Amino acid sequence: MDASRELFRLIGGYQVSQAISAAARLRISDVLATSPMSLDELAAATGTDIQALARLMRALTTLGLYTADGGTFANTELGAALRADAPRSAAGWARFIGTGSYWQTYAALEQSIRTGDTAFSILHGEPVWEYRARHPDEQDAFDAAMTSMADAVSSAVVAAYDFSRYGTVVDVGGGHGRLLLGILERYPTVKGVLFDQADVVAGASADRFQVVGGDFFDSVPGGDALVLKSVIHDWADAESIAILRNCRQALRPGGRVLLVEQLLDLSPDPVRTAFSDLNMLIMTGGRERTTDEYRTLLAAADLELVDTVATASTTFVIEAAAR
Repeated sequence: MDASRELFRLIGGYQVSQAISAAARLRISDVLATSPMSLDELAAATGTDIQALARLMRALTTLGLYTADGGTFANTELGAALRADAPRSAAGWARFIGTGSYWQTYAALEQSIRTGDTAFSILHGEPVWEYRARHPDEQDAFDAAMTSMADAVSSAVVAAYDFSRYGTVVDVGGGHGRLLLGILERYPTVKGVLFDQADVVAGASADRFQVVGGDFFDSVPGGDALVLKSVIHDWADAESIAILRNCRQALRPGGRVLLVEQLLDLSPDPVRTAFSDLNMLIMTGGRERTTDEYRTLLAAADLELVDTVATASTTFVIEAAAR
């Protein structure tokens, strides 16, 4: 291995992510969904400068997102996955990582490492949740990114874990209810409750489940299974324990708290999980955890870790019962 060459390739990763983010924001893959296009046609359809677009397409073609046959561009399988309507689309996440607040926060990673503080709060003067509440465009981009990432995880969770034993499943911090809808479609006898902040669940379709607005730091609706997907990793230990204690209080006899999270010690993709942990450090002040760290966290909320169920994604279902 040429160590220097490989290191330079890794260092240039930011260029790749931003080029793909630009393609997602310009919706290039969506425009190319029906048929190949010439550069002139593509520039007209995306409202871009033809010379600048040519340079972007050259770069993205070298990455394998598009083909360029005689000056006509088309999606590859990789490029098609960047379409907004693609199954398990990456488009929402790609657009989000190009937003100013997210991108700028990574420039402050060193400060987080030196101080242990959350880079986003240092840079913007307030926590990420408060910032997004005051910047609806950033909140919308974040919500779209979470929806983009939710499909693959949700289908993997539903396939790996048996929800049939529960009468009522509460999706705590469930956004627009993608995971809950998947559970109810797979297990039609189960009843569902979607719980998140009122302004978040306002955008959810309530045909298949009950919608409840609120704050999980105050209370949580009661249920036989309380599912928290990618919630606890957003928070430091003290806040996580507060959320879990409210879940413990809302848990019906014989019920389960189910955390859908990555595990540092068991991850099938250690690189992705490790960098997700860095993301939590600089953005929210939360963290990815090991199995033993979750066991300790749950015990502090009077819960006992009873099982970890692997899924086809990088996430696990961490099953906890009342102690």
